[in-house]
Amino acid sequence: MSLQFELCPGRMIGGNHPCFIIAEIGQNHQGDIEIAKKMIKMAKECGADCAKFQKSELEHKFSKRALERPYNSKHSWGKTYGEHKRHLEFSHDQYRELKKYASEIGIFLTASGMDEMAVEFLHELDVPFFKVASCDANNFHYLGETAKKGRPMVVSTGMQSMETIRQVYRTVKEHNQTFTLLQCTSAYPLDPKDVNLRVITEYQREFPDIPIGYSGHEQGVHITVAAVAMGAKVVERHVTLDKTWKGNDHEASLEPSELAELVRAIRLVETAMGSPVKQMLPCEKNCHDKLGKSVVAKVAIRSGVVLSLDMFAVKVGEPKGIPPENIQQLVGKKLKVDVDADDSILANMID
Repeated sequence: MSLQFELCPGRMIGGNHPCFIIAEIGQNHQGDIEIAKKMIKMAKECGADCAKFQKSELEHKFSKRALERPYNSKHSWGKTYGEHKRHLEFSHDQYRELKKYASEIGIFLTASGMDEMAVEFLHELDVPFFKVASCDANNFHYLGETAKKGRPMVVSTGMQSMETIRQVYRTVKEHNQTFTLLQCTSAYPLDPKDVNLRVITEYQREFPDIPIGYSGHEQGVHITVAAVAMGAKVVERHVTLDKTWKGNDHEASLEPSELAELVRAIRLVETAMGSPVKQMLPCEKNCHDKLGKSVVAKVAIRSGVVLSLDMFAVKVGEPKGIPPENIQQLVGKKLKVDVDADDSILANMID
């Protein structure tokens, strides 16, 4: 069984605990804190466990040249990439306000720390866990320093090789036992042929002592539900209030009705996963009483006659007799009473 640990206060993941559902707001808030609050509330109302943002200290994440380059995309919020990113970046005080709001309405809040200084701020903000974006999965110094802080970690693994992920595991494990890896393909929106859910199984085999999850960028909910059926213990999906809004992530995001459907479907699948013990259940009794077959006499059989297989048939009988799986046990035995053809063979008839 996968390792179980407390990802957020009072919320365990792994083992048989419910899948932890992260609503990734990212920067789909358009740089507007009131929209961000609406999205946090939407995530809560739809049943997600956590609302997540992306936090950057821009001069630490990007080079000066990267920030100064012209940005002419239809999704741009400024003439340069730096102006665009500054429009979308909340201040420290705004993050404190958002965390307070999330706490008031009863949902966890965290963010991907997109650089080491952002992680320092999130640590100060006292987020329940650190999210590591795929772009930092091969940033081993960042991973080690983040792991040393002792908070649980959720690490997306897009754009990486299996050998890199082995190194991710070793790097984090050296300092922190409470982390999970999410299978992820970094494309927006994600074509189903590139999802590769079988990587979840490979991660479970390769890293049996940690929970494994899934971060999806596909459209719709079905693939993410399938990931849960395969054992994903954490899932993350981008969310939006309107897919037509300006921004690269909106098209690959779930609107409120889709997020609500995803949560319902995941909880339904978890219920349906049930127990690994195969047995006839109480709910099957009516069907068994009506349709279950048992052993009947194929011909009239007199008491004392040595029984052979050709004397029996399997039918829906009345009353219910010996079950078909035990028919071979009758061979060589005798009946204590006479039975007519088509009579049920009952246990108390056997000598």
